[in-house]
Amino acid sequence: MSSMNDSTSAPKQCDLLVRADAVVTQNDAREVVQDAAVAIRDGLVAEVGGYADLVAGYEPSAQLDMSGKVLLPGLVNAHTHLPMTLFRGIADDLPLMEWLENHIWPVEVQLTDPMLEIGAKIGCAELIRTGCTAFLNGYFHEHVTGNTASDAGLRAVLGEGFFSFPSPSFPSADHCWETIRRLESEFSENPLVRTAVTPHAAFTVSPAELTESYALACDLDIPWQIHIAESPAETATCLEKYGKRPLQILADEGVLTPRTVLHHCVDITDEEIERLADSGVCAVHCPGSNLKLCSGLSPVQRLIDAGVTVGLGTDGASSNNQLNMFRDMALAALVGKIRSGDASAVSAQTVLDMATRGSARCLGWPELGRIQPGCPADMVALELASPNLMPLYNPVSHAVYASTGMEVCMTMAAGQILYLYGEFRTMDIHGLREETRSASQWISERKK
Repeated sequence: MSSMNDSTSAPKQCDLLVRADAVVTQNDAREVVQDAAVAIRDGLVAEVGGYADLVAGYEPSAQLDMSGKVLLPGLVNAHTHLPMTLFRGIADDLPLMEWLENHIWPVEVQLTDPMLEIGAKIGCAELIRTGCTAFLNGYFHEHVTGNTASDAGLRAVLGEGFFSFPSPSFPSADHCWETIRRLESEFSENPLVRTAVTPHAAFTVSPAELTESYALACDLDIPWQIHIAESPAETATCLEKYGKRPLQILADEGVLTPRTVLHHCVDITDEEIERLADSGVCAVHCPGSNLKLCSGLSPVQRLIDAGVTVGLGTDGASSNNQLNMFRDMALAALVGKIRSGDASAVSAQTVLDMATRGSARCLGWPELGRIQPGCPADMVALELASPNLMPLYNPVSHAVYASTGMEVCMTMAAGQILYLYGEFRTMDIHGLREETRSASQWISERKK
């Protein structure tokens, strides 16, 4: 926030001035500015303030009138597998291991780059439509997702996934190292795309290869992410293989550090929560996926109370069926209260923090998730004329408890409008529908 200079000063230049009924800044003070405007220059927020002050103080190249709307920071999806939109609804109502081993992995191994591109396009379209401007991914042939996201104008952190056993991309984990280095080099000059090192889990990647992959992340100075403690079944598998709980395996390998992003963290103890807090790791809550797979409920409020940075993710559309962060925000708040036995736990503000600032830290991109000067101009607008958002007392409450994601009427990343009033500006949504039909037929022919 800033005050205007002397009224006699010459107007400042900006590329775009966006007006709105309110701006939920998510700055350090969590200010909500009424009758507001945001000035954007060179893809960054130049200033946030009252509309009257900014319209008098700026000479914009263009203006966007979002009257009757509330602006939020673009949501940040801290855990997903974007091309898995191809598997949306292919295997429902199954526990995690049966779902993976009998339905997902057998088809996944047959995927081609053209199929992955279609899946990534579907995912990008869904993220844009539901107000998400950045995501942390984990999958195979990640250059495909990176190029697709960049073309769509989204921010992405790419994680080339690997196991100790053969995968669709690699005969073993150590065959992945050069691909990770190549991926990092390929996108090093792309302002929208970054990379991460992505072992699948402690029960699918050996302890030695976890350590090797972490060393690679340190060498490249990028995040290291892993599924961990997702369910009691995973814990049982780790105990059987190694005589240790999943987080103990990571601790013994020395990979619990501020570079580390842990996805799920459902089956964890109070002692493990304290260890996570002391280590400085980030944790990502995926309530929709965890509920659907009956994996359990993460103790999110306890993690936050202990000082752990917690982000929010949808997981893949094969285990959640949606990439809609608004739905997962609502689920996070609701199940968080049940898990804590406290109606005041996991509040609306806490959840919005998770989906913006917390998730941004999980991506290693902390300047995202807020609308404040010097930060990227990644914003979304909610249509307040939607009946489920009437009347408006608290926009944060509405974003978490009342919104469905379908009220998003504008999505912007780096100052570029990606979606406005039903129009996808960076994607051919009509052509994508035809591509999706052919992809679903291809998948159906290969499913057991």
